[in-house]
Amino acid sequence: MVAVLILAPVVGFDATIPPTLFSEAVDADGTQLYDVVMCGLSTDPVPTTSGYSITPAAGPEVLAMADTVIVPGTKSPEARFEGRLPEGVRAALDSVRPDTRMVSICTGAFILAAAGLFDGLRAATHWKYADDLRRLFPAVDVDETVLFVDEGDRLSSAGLAAGIDLCLHLIRRDHGTAVANCSARHCVVPPWREGGQAQFIASVVPDAGDSGTASTRAWALTNLAEPLTVSDLARHAQMSSRTFSRRFTAETGQSPGGWLRDRRVDLARELLEKGEHSVDAVAELSGLGSPDNLRHHLRRGLGMSPSAYRKRFAGA
Repeated sequence: MVAVLILAPVVGFDATIPPTLFSEAVDADGTQLYDVVMCGLSTDPVPTTSGYSITPAAGPEVLAMADTVIVPGTKSPEARFEGRLPEGVRAALDSVRPDTRMVSICTGAFILAAAGLFDGLRAATHWKYADDLRRLFPAVDVDETVLFVDEGDRLSSAGLAAGIDLCLHLIRRDHGTAVANCSARHCVVPPWREGGQAQFIASVVPDAGDSGTASTRAWALTNLAEPLTVSDLARHAQMSSRTFSRRFTAETGQSPGGWLRDRRVDLARELLEKGEHSVDAVAELSGLGSPDNLRHHLRRGLGMSPSAYRKRFAGA
C-alpha cells in the first residue's frame, strides 16, 4: 500500500501526483500494481494552498499498514519555519513500520527532516526553499541541483512537477521500464529532462495517430536498430529534411538527431534491465553500434556503466 499523508495546508498539485501516477501502473493483464490511499491526521477536509480542500479517505491508522509513505508539499508553519513537527504528526509517523519506504515531494521534505528521517542523508526540495531546509536541519545534506534523490528507503524530490519524476522512478524501481512508460504516457510527461536531471525517467511513446511527426516517431521506435538518419525520418514523413526538422523540434523540443540518440539509449536501458543480451548485443540492437558508444552515452546521461546499470535495475 502507498499512503499519501496530506498535512495542512497541503500543496494540492503535489498531493494529486502519487494517486494519478500509481493508479496507472498496471501489469500485462491490466491489474493495478499499487493500492493508493490518501490519509490525514483525521478524515476531516485538509485545506490546500490554493483555496480548496481535500478530504482524505482515511486517518493516520493506515500508516502502520503502508509499504510506502509519501508526504506531499506543505506550508506547515511549524515545519517550514521552526523546524519541528506539527501537533499529531510525530504520533502518526511513529506508527510507521521501520522498513517502510519514506518519500517526500517538494516541501514535504521539511516534515521528514523534522522527524529525523533524513539525518546524515542527501535530500532534495524546491530550490526556493533549499536554504531554509539546510539552515533548519544541518544534519541533512540538501541537494537542490537534482530532480530527486534516492537514498534507498528515503527518497525526496524537488518542487512541484519533480514529484512526477520521483513517482515514475519509484514505479520503475519496483516494476521496470515498461510499466513506468505506461504511467508516463498517461500523464503526457515530456520525453526528456535536461542534463543530469534526466535521472532514470522513462520516456513517453508517441501515439501513431497523432498529427505532424508522431507517426514517424512511432515508426522510428520500431526500427531503432537500423542506421536511421534525419533524411530517412523526413522521407517517411513525406517532408523535406528542413521542414521535418523544424516541425519535429517544435513538437518534441528536441532535434531529430538528439531524439534518436535518446530513444536508443532508452531502448538500451530497457534491454539491460531484461538481462537477456550481452552488452555488445544491447549496443547493436539499440542502434548505438558499439559497446564503447553505449558506455559513453550511459556515463554521459546517467553517470554509470552498462554493467553497473544492469546490476542496479535488472530484475526490477
